[in-house]
Parts: sequence; structure tokens; C-alpha cells
Amino acid sequence: MIMGEDGWMLRHLTGPVWLWPADPDPDNVQAAVGVVAGETGSIVVDAGHSPALARQVRAAMAVAGLPPAARVVLTHHHWDHTWGAAAWEAPVVAHRLCAELMAAESREPWSHAYLRARVAENPLLEPSFRARGRAVDDFADLSFVAPATTFDHRLTVAAGGAEVELEHVGGGHTPDSTVVRVSSAGVLFLGDCYYPPAYHLRRPGDGPDLELAASLVSDDVEWYVESHDVPRRRAEVLAALRG
Repeated sequence: MIMGEDGWMLRHLTGPVWLWPADPDPDNVQAAVGVVAGETGSIVVDAGHSPALARQVRAAMAVAGLPPAARVVLTHHHWDHTWGAAAWEAPVVAHRLCAELMAAESREPWSHAYLRARVAENPLLEPSFRARGRAVDDFADLSFVAPATTFDHRLTVAAGGAEVELEHVGGGHTPDSTVVRVSSAGVLFLGDCYYPPAYHLRRPGDGPDLELAASLVSDDVEWYVESHDVPRRRAEVLAALRG
């Protein structure tokens, strides 16, 4: 485990897969960042919720002796997965719809004043926008990059000796959700794909999509990594699905 300045750790999961864990405080809305290390380059799974976090994970990778990011792959467009993208200084890969939604987000005039104004207009945005303000001290540090590569259904990404397989699965959380499979290690990054919609879009009765979650369980995957909870082995996932 590699300790960061604030106590967070880059943790080895299995094989070439490392994980900077999610913040257990839901108010901070800090998603996990995955690292799949190759011989000369790494594939990063989700970019982090801020440039500062991306730089912190990069520093921890260097201390651990992991090669720098050669590609950044995104599970979906939400800010806590994408706002660190530019700080990785590596080409970004995303679903076509994710790229379109990121482009729309990049056109917003982000600032602390803008966050306050939007929350005044729609109080349901408050949890997300408060967390954005916590994540980014100075919005002059925030810049957006367009994905260099997009796909529609499936895509294999190989770089630096690392390889992952992307599959678009959609779902109620957001229509661009993608899962990331590391076949060599039996790991599946789920992103937020089976979660309910974002808080400000949620309706009575919305809950996790357990049917989608169950469809992603397979004998060739041992570790399931979601973005806002701890990794779980297949037996734990199956037990949870059985209720």
C-alpha cells in the first residue's frame, strides 16, 4: 500500500491491478480510481474527481514503481469520474455518448459562484454541487479534454503492455455506463452502472438495477470493483444478489 498525503492509499488488488479507493464519506463524492499496470505504461480506470486527486494518484503510482498512465478509460461522464482527466496527460478513451455529455459539461461556466447559483435554482443539486466545490479549490485549475478515442459497443484498449476490454452496458444511472474488464486478472470495474439515477434525477421507487448487476457476474471474473464501495469477490456478490 502506498500512502498519500491525506492518508489515502494506492492499494494492490490482484495481478497488475491497483486501486485508489473511494472516499467512504458519501458527502465527498470521490469515486475510486483503478490502475492496470503494464511493463512500460498503465491504463487508468476513471480519472478522479479533480486535478488535485489525479496528481496525487500519479505521485503514488511513481512511489509504487508503476509506469505512468498511457491511457485513461472512463466508465461514464459524471464529474467525479472525469474532472481529473486533463491532469493525467494521457489520451482518454470513452463511449461515444460519454464524450458527447462531457463536451456539454465542459461548456458550463464552472466556478464557486456558479455552483451556488445553480443550487439556488434547483436545491436537489446541492449534494453534488457542494461536493464539486470541496473537490476543486480553484476552478482555474480545472480544464477539460475530449476523448481521443470513442466507441459504440465494445473496444479492447492496449497500451504499455496493459490491456482492458470496454463494454457499454447503459443502465438507469446514466445511459453511457461502461464496464472495464481486466481478463488477465479476473477483475471487472463496474463504475456506477447498476446504481440508481443521480440524486437530482431520482424518482420514488428508483433503486439499484440488480438485474443488470446479476448479468455481469461470470465465472471468469473473481473481483468486482464498483466506484463507491469496496471491491468484492464473486462469492460475496452472488450472496448479496440472493439477498
